[in-house]
Amino acid sequence: MMLAAQGRMQWGAAATGLSVLLVLLVFFVVPVAKVFYVAFLDAQTGELTLVNFLDFFRTSLFRESFFNSLYVALMSVVVATIIAVPLAYFTTRFNFTGAALIHTLGVIPLIMPPFVGAVAMQMLFGANGSINLLLDEWFGFTIPFMEGLNGVILVESIHYFPFILINLSASLSNIDRAMEEAAQNLGAHGFRLFRRVVFPLAMPGFAAGAALVFLKVFDDLGTPLLLNVNNMLAPQAYLRISSIGIADPMGYVISVILVVFSLFSLWVSFLATRGRDYASVQKGGGGLMKRDLRTWEKVGAWAVIVLILIVVLSPHIGLLLLSFGTIWSFSVLPDAFTVKHYQEVFTTAWPYIANTLLYAGLAALLDVILATAIAYVVWRTNLPGRQVLDYLGTAAVAVPGVVLGIGYLRMFHDFNVPLVNEPLASWWVIIVVALMIRRLPYALRACTAALQQVSVALEEAAQNLGAGRFSTVRRIVVPLMAGGIAAGFVTAFATAAVELSAVLILVSKESDAPLAYGIYVYMQTAAGRGPGAALGVLAVIIVGVATYLSHRFVERTRAEREAAGRQAATGAA
Repeated sequence: MMLAAQGRMQWGAAATGLSVLLVLLVFFVVPVAKVFYVAFLDAQTGELTLVNFLDFFRTSLFRESFFNSLYVALMSVVVATIIAVPLAYFTTRFNFTGAALIHTLGVIPLIMPPFVGAVAMQMLFGANGSINLLLDEWFGFTIPFMEGLNGVILVESIHYFPFILINLSASLSNIDRAMEEAAQNLGAHGFRLFRRVVFPLAMPGFAAGAALVFLKVFDDLGTPLLLNVNNMLAPQAYLRISSIGIADPMGYVISVILVVFSLFSLWVSFLATRGRDYASVQKGGGGLMKRDLRTWEKVGAWAVIVLILIVVLSPHIGLLLLSFGTIWSFSVLPDAFTVKHYQEVFTTAWPYIANTLLYAGLAALLDVILATAIAYVVWRTNLPGRQVLDYLGTAAVAVPGVVLGIGYLRMFHDFNVPLVNEPLASWWVIIVVALMIRRLPYALRACTAALQQVSVALEEAAQNLGAGRFSTVRRIVVPLMAGGIAAGFVTAFATAAVELSAVLILVSKESDAPLAYGIYVYMQTAAGRGPGAALGVLAVIIVGVATYLSHRFVERTRAEREAAGRQAATGAA
C-alpha cells in the first residue's frame, strides 16, 4: 500500500513536471529557437548560412545601431553607478537620520517604466526644457542632456540605477567589519579605503546590479522610440518586422544579437566575481563600521543626496506636471493646469486600463501556478533532469520582449485557433502568454524562496497521517508559501502591467491594446501628451499600490508565522 502511494505521488510529480516543461517548450524555447533558426536561414536556398549576419555588419545603419546600443548600455551602467554608489555608501557607512527614507525614495524610479517618463524628462531637460531655459536665462548657455543618445542614457540610468543601489547596499551591509579595521590599522583611510578594500569586497552586489542595468538597457525598446532615437538595435528589430514584415531576416538577426548580449552581460558579471573569496569570517559580516558625521560633512553628504534624489525623481515630477498641464512649450512650467486629461482617460481610454488588469492579472496568476509547480518539482522531488525546469524558467529574463514577440509572430501566424477563427499570433491571449513568460523568472524566485522556508518535516508528518501528495501541497505547502506566492504574483502583475516591448509587437487590434500601448500611442503627438501622462500616472499608481499591498501581505504573513512559532514554543515549554 505504501509503495503504491509513493508510486502515485511520483507519477503525479512527473506529470506536473512534464506539463510545465511542455508549456515552456511551446511558448518559450521553440519560439526563441525559431528566431535563431530563421536568422541563419537563407530564404532563397533554404540552407543554413551566415550570410544574414554578414549583411548585417556590412550595412552602415545596422553597424551604427549595434555600437549605439552597446555604448548606451555601457554608459548607462556608468551613470547609474555614479548615482547609486553615493546613496548606498552614505546610508551604510554613516549614521544617517532618514536612511530608510533615502532608500525608499531611491527605489521609487523602478515603479515607473523608462518609456513612461521619457517624454516628461524631455520637457524638463530637453533643448527647450525647463532646466535649459533657466540655464540660458541665468548663465547664457544650455546643456544637451536629452540630445540623441544622451537622452536615452539619462532616462535609462535614472530608471535602472536602483538595481545597483539595492544589490550594492546589501553587499556593503554584509562586509566583514574586521576587514575594514585591518585596512585602517595598515594606514588605509578615506577614498583609498573605499577603493582598495570596501568596494572590491562589495563587488558581488555591484556586479549583479550592473549586469541587470546593462541587460535592461540593451534590450529596451520603448524609450528610444519615444525619444525618436531609432538607430539602436531593439528599435531596428521592431521597425524591420513592423514595416517590412516577418519574412525580413534582419529582424531575426538583430534578435539573436540582443539575446547573445543579454547572456553576455550575465556571463561577465559571473566572471567579475569568479575565483575570488568574498566570504565573511563572522555571521552577517557585521557590516561597515558606522560613524557620526561632522557638521560640515553632514551638510555636504545631504547636499549630494538631495541633488541625486531630485534628479532621479524628476521623471515623476515632470509626468505629474504634464498630466495636469494645458500647454507646456518653451516655458519652465505649463501655462495652466486642468483635470481634463484625466477625464479623457477615464472616458475614452478605459479599455486600455481594463485590458491591462485582465492581461496582467491572468499572466501573474499563471506565473505563480507555474512557479509553484517548478519550485516543488525541483526542491521536493528526485525526478531526473528536474533542474532543467528551473533553468528554463529563469532563462526568460535574458530574452528581450521584442525577441519573444517576433518569435510568436513567426511561429503562430498560421496557427488558427478553433472557434475563435483567427491566428493565435493576433489573438489577445498571445499577449497574456508573452507577459506570463516574460515575468515568470520574478515569480519563480519568490516562490522558490518561499518553499525553501517550509520545513520538509511538515509534509512528511502530513503524509504519515495519510494525506496524499496533492492534498499535502494544497493544504500544507501552499498556505505556508502564501507570502512568497503573493509577492511573486504582485511582482509579476506590477511589471507585466507596464510591459511594452512584447506588447508593441503583438497588438493587432486597438481594442486589444493594454495600458503601455495606450501610453505609447498617446505620446506620439503633442496633443496626446497630456492624456498619455495621465495614463502614465495611473500606471505608476497601479504598480505602486500593488507593490505596497505585496509588502504589507508579506510582512503580515511573517508576523503571523513568528507569533505562531512563539506560541508553539511557549506551549512546549
